This record gives sequence, C-alpha cells and structure tokens, in this order.
Amino acid sequence: MLTELEKISNIQGIVFEGKTVLIKEQMARFFEVSSRTVESYLAKNKQELLENGYEVLKGKRLKSLKMSLDAQDVPEAGFGNIGKSPQLGVFDFRAFLNLAMLLQESERARLLRQTILDVLIDTINQRTGGGTRYINQRDEDFIVSYFEEENYRKEFTDALRDYVAMGQFKYPLYTDKIYRSIFRENTREYRKILRLYAKDKVRDTFYSEILDLVASYEYGFAKALEAAFEKLGRQLIALEVDRLFAEFESQAHWKPLINKARQKMASRDLAFRDALHHQLKEYVTPVGREEFEHFLGEKSKELAERLEEAKDVMKRLKERE
Repeated sequence: MLTELEKISNIQGIVFEGKTVLIKEQMARFFEVSSRTVESYLAKNKQELLENGYEVLKGKRLKSLKMSLDAQDVPEAGFGNIGKSPQLGVFDFRAFLNLAMLLQESERARLLRQTILDVLIDTINQRTGGGTRYINQRDEDFIVSYFEEENYRKEFTDALRDYVAMGQFKYPLYTDKIYRSIFRENTREYRKILRLYAKDKVRDTFYSEILDLVASYEYGFAKALEAAFEKLGRQLIALEVDRLFAEFESQAHWKPLINKARQKMASRDLAFRDALHHQLKEYVTPVGREEFEHFLGEKSKELAERLEEAKDVMKRLKERE
C-alpha cells in the first residue's frame, strides 16, 4: 500500500540509500505551509515521527546525502545552507505520511488523508475477497472465541427456557438487551449499520473481543437466572427478569470491559468496514499499525485456513458441550 500511495502522491524528494527522503523545506513546499509550521509539528510529535521514519543525519551518512544531492542536481539542495550544516533532519515516505495525518493547516494534507482512506478500503477489499463483512474472521483468535461463545450461548438459551415464564420471543428479546448493554444497538440496528444481507449471521461478524464479552454476559446472566429460580422455587415473570438484568448489567466490573469493546468495535468498523456506529461515535480512535497487521498482515488468514488448522481445537470444544 505504501508503494501505491507514494506513486499517487508523486512527491519529488531525494533518492538516498535506496528510498525517497525529503528535507523540511521540501515537506513545507509539498503541503503548502511554512517551514516554521513543519518545525512546530516536529517539536510536538518528534518521538512519533522518529518511530515512523524521521531521522537526523550526521557524519558519514550526512556526507553521503550531500553527495547524492550533488549527483541528482536537486534544486532544494540550497535551502537552509545544507552544505555547511553539521546535521540534517530527513523524512522518509512513512514519516511523510505521518506528518500528513497530523497537519491541520494544509488542504493538501486533508486531501492526502482522504486518498489514504480510499486506498486502504480498496486494499482491504482485495485481501478479503471483495468485502469487509467478515474481516473479523481473519483474526487468529476468532475461531476459539466463536466456538467458546456457542457453548455459553447454549447455557443462556437453556436458562431462558427453564427459568423464564415467557414465550419464544424471550430469546431475541434478551439477546438484544445484551447487545444494547455492550454496544448500544439491537440486532436490527447492527445489521443495518454493517449492511448485512438476510443470510448473514450477526455473530459471524463480531470481533473476538466482542464474542468474549457477549459470552461472559450470557453465562453470567444464565447463572443469575438459575439462582433466582432456585430462590423463588418457580419460573420468573418478565418484570422480574428485567429487574434482574438491570442489576446484572450495572455491576461495576463490566465498565472497563464494555468501554474497551466499544472502542474496538467503533474504531475497527469505521477503519475496516467504512461503517459508523452513531451510538458509539465518542469511542472512535485512530486504528494503530498493529491493528492493520492483526487483520491484514502475514498472521491474518481466511477462515477456511483457520478451520483447517484448528480441527483439534474445535473437536475439544465440541466435546465440552
């Protein structure tokens, strides 16, 4: 993706050590801002930029860069009296993109950010067979979480069957209560946001962390229903179940888990699926490099590959039912 973005941006830099680098003045010229603006962002975000390819050249490497400048006849070589400078900061292409993500004063930076998003969505679509609905399944933790959740789901539905005096609608009703408690949407709303087809199963699209939290809710509430049933000596009516669920979801230990789940769902779905959960807008944060590696890197795989590799794991999980 970086190679494609470098071609699209058409930056005119300096070929050095096999890659294109830019000095401060070139960065300012590209983004149509002052050198002082670039210096300001560098001062405020130096560590981040250093981690993403910005470096200060000295000694032999600086001398080598100056020789490259002479050989390439780069017009900007005269900026800042480079020839007499004992050190020189340079941005490689990754650092160039990093600054583009930070700059607020530049219209060019804004347009480049939009281009990055477009290229990213295209890349995801290519790697996921033309769609992003099931990008969650490329996570190496997905299969185990999925089958574990199935087991806890059965505990939950059995508890509703045995301990709750309501009709068949109790199953979707309390499933939606769990969803609303965790990510503020019921099944219908979630399907609409992710643009799921009628044949698509909602849980097939959940990230492993969401599956784990749903499983915790299902198993925990199943046990709460069982305890209430044993205490009363009869099935619970709707009002009692609603009151019990309100007490269950208000327990303090859920808060950090829910906040983390909301942040992951909102941020990943916006970045990977171009889907905005309006009820979770305040939880959206930038998706880091490790997240892209997690779902699109070498360790990520299609579900079919995961299933083949996980036969023994699934067999053990099924034996526990």
